[in-house]
Amino acid sequence: MVDPVSRRQFLRSAISMTAASYLPGGDFLAQAIRGPSSSWQGDDSSMHTSGWQNAGIEDLTKSPHAKLHQVPIRAVTIKSGFWGRRRQANVANSIPTMHDLLEANGRMNNFRRLVGKSSAQQTGPVYSDSDVYKWTEAVGFALQSGDLPELRQMTEKIIDDIVAVQQADGYLNTYYVEDRASLRMLPQTQSTGHELYNIGHMLQGAIAYYRATGERKLLDAGIRFVNDFLLPNYGPAPSKPIVSGHPEIEMALIELYRITADKRHLNLAGYILEGDARAPFPERRTIYMFSGTPFTSRTKLEGHAVRAMYACCGATDYYMETGDANYWRTLNTLWNDMVSTKMYVSGGVGSRSEGEAFGDAYELPNFRAYGESCAAIGNMMWNWRMLSATGDAKFTDVMERALYNGINSGMSLDGTLYCYRNPLAFDPSTGDKIRNPWYDTTCCPPNLERILASLPGYFYSTTSDGIYVHLYDNSELSWRLEDGTPIKIVQKTNYPWDGVVDISISPAKASQFTLHLRIPGWTEDAQVNVNGKALAGITPGQYLPLNRTWVSGDVVRLQIDMHPQMLIANSRVVEDTGRVALQRGPLVYCMEEMDQPAGTRLVDIAIDATHGSQPGFQSEFKPDVLDGVVVLRHDGVLFERSSGERLLYSQYVQRPQKTKRIPLLFIPYYAWANRQPSAMEVWTPLFRS
Repeated sequence: MVDPVSRRQFLRSAISMTAASYLPGGDFLAQAIRGPSSSWQGDDSSMHTSGWQNAGIEDLTKSPHAKLHQVPIRAVTIKSGFWGRRRQANVANSIPTMHDLLEANGRMNNFRRLVGKSSAQQTGPVYSDSDVYKWTEAVGFALQSGDLPELRQMTEKIIDDIVAVQQADGYLNTYYVEDRASLRMLPQTQSTGHELYNIGHMLQGAIAYYRATGERKLLDAGIRFVNDFLLPNYGPAPSKPIVSGHPEIEMALIELYRITADKRHLNLAGYILEGDARAPFPERRTIYMFSGTPFTSRTKLEGHAVRAMYACCGATDYYMETGDANYWRTLNTLWNDMVSTKMYVSGGVGSRSEGEAFGDAYELPNFRAYGESCAAIGNMMWNWRMLSATGDAKFTDVMERALYNGINSGMSLDGTLYCYRNPLAFDPSTGDKIRNPWYDTTCCPPNLERILASLPGYFYSTTSDGIYVHLYDNSELSWRLEDGTPIKIVQKTNYPWDGVVDISISPAKASQFTLHLRIPGWTEDAQVNVNGKALAGITPGQYLPLNRTWVSGDVVRLQIDMHPQMLIANSRVVEDTGRVALQRGPLVYCMEEMDQPAGTRLVDIAIDATHGSQPGFQSEFKPDVLDGVVVLRHDGVLFERSSGERLLYSQYVQRPQKTKRIPLLFIPYYAWANRQPSAMEVWTPLFRS
């Protein structure tokens, strides 16, 4: 989010009650981008989509190279269960308290002061406007799941304050005004000043709010910025250079194109992805920005992790609209680089604090892991797009891994504290406080809020031949097949604590179609039956196509093996040598020191694997622990250290290690740091006598 040099009660009771219910190249492109400069003034009937209420997180209805089409958030109701609890905390606690913090830290006064409604000075970093826009997007997604009148009323007041400061030429930014106005949109400012990043988030917030309410005030302001300010002035020669210092604008422009059908929006996104040679930057800068050079020239993930993920999101969107084979080749090269050498077992990405950056291949430290919440979110968003382009379950597996672990860890269980970074080992004696209510760079909290608010939109997709089921939780889909047949799908499950998922299928009339049922890649075994009849040919890591004539009341039962597994890292991940990580279902586990025998330090214990390579674990649901979790128990050993072993260096002497057996307890990684400060580790040493 930042450059290496710098980064780092609103009616809550009423809301709680509601929540509980609840192309690069040439002159042709230059002309295509510039085009007429007038703002879009169409009514809903002129929109590119079938209606503002029917679009998903993205509207891929007319995207020619999208295999899957998304369903609206409002079409899926997540009921009581794992994600239901998290989403209720998000609406009842997270979004309201973040509003109060945005106010208390001057984010809205940055707007009000420009129209004489506040005497406060500008406060916060150059990207502070985006904090408000991401919060607005979270509200937009939340409103797509149900009416929250108090929250809507407050948001519309904020939207009024935003649009009031838009200038006559369409420009809107609270930082590059007054004595900074002369710096506006200079190439160097674009590379560090987040002007396009801010407007990208404004567009995404405006689109989410429009799809929730039909209200276009913020959307029209965003279109004015693009059509009246950007397009007439920036792009291919003879216009001024345009640079994406922090990728975000690319996917926003493409989603705007999907609404307006104005191809200039798509073309401008393509031009930005290509990079503008008239604005040269040192190689280290284009690596860090993950922009400024042609996206298709990239061969590995490097630089700022969030920037890289957002660039990949925009490039995947561009591919789904254009089918450019060079983009698809590059996207697959980068995806393979990530999952093979640069992704944490939690689904987090970004190894280095310096530059919030990817490291080298297999550079995956634990204590020093950065794993910014926004980067894990970007990983999920990218894999969602890759899944939409292909229908390949390998992308869903990564999406689920990031969601349940690297993203879910970013918000406290009560929804009021946030992790900016998500390490895989932690020692509170350093003085670091990992969960906080506010960061001056507060990108992660509203980003987490928008993911939880939009979560229903990730559960299903449609295709011409049927429906894909991606995620599992107690939920109900009320939507339609692509031939127009209404359908209801109800999931009943205790996932992820239990591996049994019952799915009832109820089309409005008997219909032949394919239900593509995801079999998670992490399981060793899965069984499927339809109306009690067992099926064969089930392969983990793939979608199981169930093609038949479905009638109301048909039931599919999926039984997934949830046996705890010990995972080992590639031998080139040196920090994990001799260590294992535990996984049960989609959840990665960790140890907190407070759960181990009194006086035990994590640095002195190991899992006892004396009796085999896959020793038995005991799984136990504890309703009174961390809002209700399955804990894992296993025998461990405590090393009795000699005085010499506590020295920094000592002479090697071959002697048997003195140990004693102790019980170990593991909790889901997402739930760590929700009690008292305690040391934590994901990768635990393995001991064999």
